[in-house]
Amino acid sequence: MIRNRVTGRRVTRTVLSAEAETIADLHSRARATYYPAGTPQDGTDWVEAWRRAIERPDGHVLCTVHEGRIVAIASFRTAEGAPSDTVQLFQLHVDPAHWRTGLGTALHAECVEQWRADGRRTATLDVHVDNERARDFYTRRGWVPDPDSPPLAGDHHLALRYAVGTASARE
Repeated sequence: MIRNRVTGRRVTRTVLSAEAETIADLHSRARATYYPAGTPQDGTDWVEAWRRAIERPDGHVLCTVHEGRIVAIASFRTAEGAPSDTVQLFQLHVDPAHWRTGLGTALHAECVEQWRADGRRTATLDVHVDNERARDFYTRRGWVPDPDSPPLAGDHHLALRYAVGTASARE
């Protein structure tokens, strides 16, 4: 697992449980950008949800720290019922104030590197259909619609798949 990888003025590392509130705040700001009617309030306690994700023994939550602040996060683990060589990316968010700075690309590359180290061959994720920015981001990195999970009528998410062993992690 990545502990501390220094690249220039950035550090990518594993998130600490005590940082769950900071992570939930970044997550909230990023999500607010792709819900045109505002972020849905479904009663989820996102601080607690992030704390559980951070503390899962079978999961990884990485962050990128730039100039002393957490500016990007990613969460992944083996999805329930999936083959052991498949990982699911649950969240990848960059603080909107840092978009188009390469942080998302760098964090994605760190995820891919970790997946390779863990022996993963395939990664999957669900992206909100209205989140054009994220869909474009993943497409540029080699993610494609998952043929095993076609969208259903009225679906708000699109399932994507990534061949971990065939694409460059630094793209």
